[in-house]
Amino acid sequence: MSLLRPLLLALALVAVPGAQGACPVPADLKREDGTRTCAKLYDKSDPYYDNCCRGAELSVEPGADLPFLPSGWANTASSLVVAPRCELTVWSRAGKAGKTHKFSSGSYPRLEELRRGIFGDWSNAISALYCRCY
Repeated sequence: MSLLRPLLLALALVAVPGAQGACPVPADLKREDGTRTCAKLYDKSDPYYDNCCRGAELSVEPGADLPFLPSGWANTASSLVVAPRCELTVWSRAGKAGKTHKFSSGSYPRLEELRRGIFGDWSNAISALYCRCY
């Protein structure tokens, strides 16, 4: 029984929600010229973490203040990554209205796992954002 306990613990740690999966490491969020990117939003998510952070991506620069997301991105993001020493604030309605949530540095491969009120989640629910780095 004592050998089974560490094995179960290791299995539980691998299956923890919020695992990085195919998402980039937050420290790797940089443009080709080496300048910092505040966050990246992706339009694909999957029950398997290795298939998350795929599809079209929207790079968000430090200081970006978007009360209205670019064409085709409103209510589209289903996974995201926030760079170190950055914070992404999102709203559920355009014009910075509705529910709000702050994402600190890290990978969020499945926004379905983050509650937005009683009945909703943050997958396909981001309509406005502000990203700041310090």
